[in-house]
Amino acid sequence: MPDQLCLSIWLRSFSGETMLRRFEDMLRAFPFSRLRPGISTFRVHAIDYSEAPLIEHAFGQDADIEAVLELAGDFENPDCAYTLECWWDLFQYQQDWKLPPSRVTLVCHGPQFETVERDHLRVEFGPEEAFLPQPGVPGAAMAIESNLKSVLRLAHDLEQSLPVERRSLWSESGENFVDRLDEAFSE
Repeated sequence: MPDQLCLSIWLRSFSGETMLRRFEDMLRAFPFSRLRPGISTFRVHAIDYSEAPLIEHAFGQDADIEAVLELAGDFENPDCAYTLECWWDLFQYQQDWKLPPSRVTLVCHGPQFETVERDHLRVEFGPEEAFLPQPGVPGAAMAIESNLKSVLRLAHDLEQSLPVERRSLWSESGENFVDRLDEAFSE
């Protein structure tokens, strides 16, 4: 299974009292898919991810941010995490380059929720191969560049909407993704 690409964000003055508002800021800044609008699934976990979700709600195509925030408001606790599966448009190679909706997960960790990274907000973009050069695949350079620009634009938009203290683009392998990207482009 390929490693996932993630963007972690740590915020200034983040607390149990501000987490729902910051999650809302993140959702409002996110570029949801134009090809598949709406939200797929919302979950709330308590303590850590080894626990079963407190709530798991699947949405129809017409779900919006307000519906998610209403559900999240019932679980505004510093030891909870919100996870929202949704879609954004990203180039993918399927015998040719196409711009289909791609699944992405938006996460808000309460300050007492147990995670290794201890990040407050996270975007889980999906398999990192959609963001790394693919030698020998026609048109890959343009598509990968577009995907990377989408990630960078989102990181910028989130920084404009939130009191970001620091951020990190990383892969599940634990390697710094920017270093891997530099290495791939220098080959």
